[in-house]
Amino acid sequence: MIRSLTLPVTLATHVGDVVLRRATPADLDPLMALLADDSVSRSRGDRASADDRDRSEAVLAELLADATNDVLVVADGDGEVIGTMQVTRMPSLSRQAATRLQVETVRVSSRCRSGGVGSAMMRWVVTDAAGAMGATLVQLTSDAVREDAHRFYVRLGFTPSHVGFKLDLTSAVEPVQRSWVSRSKEAEAQPWRRAN
Repeated sequence: MIRSLTLPVTLATHVGDVVLRRATPADLDPLMALLADDSVSRSRGDRASADDRDRSEAVLAELLADATNDVLVVADGDGEVIGTMQVTRMPSLSRQAATRLQVETVRVSSRCRSGGVGSAMMRWVVTDAAGAMGATLVQLTSDAVREDAHRFYVRLGFTPSHVGFKLDLTSAVEPVQRSWVSRSKEAEAQPWRRAN
């Protein structure tokens, strides 16, 4: 939990006022459902399955205990969780020792999309959370296939400034390790190719 954030807060949206608050362990099932409500997340295996509950519960507990992270939820007037995001405070030596606020896992229930919920969440990040964390830069990543999300973030003033790279260690480790071992053996067999 990032103690410098003042929560809960009420956010105005096109679907009415909503409350942004810290997640609790009781929010696990709605959080898993929000991930499963998203086609890109589903394609990565987020299905709100009972098989994933124990691991998800442990990770949520870890995130809630971490002083540099906050998992936030948005609840509608009936208290139903309709949105979520994770914010992380990241001090850095780069950019003249700037502190970054990283935003991840931004999700809004499919029934509430285009209702201003996501915009209200991101406005709060920029206008309230960043200052409270001492951040001079707000950054996020978005899957390359999420073209609608990219347009959304650009409309909010974000700039597509970087290209990100990921290595899925659950499926790619062995081929990558074989590649590294093979390159090492090749370098040993051809010492003239080693860098000076």
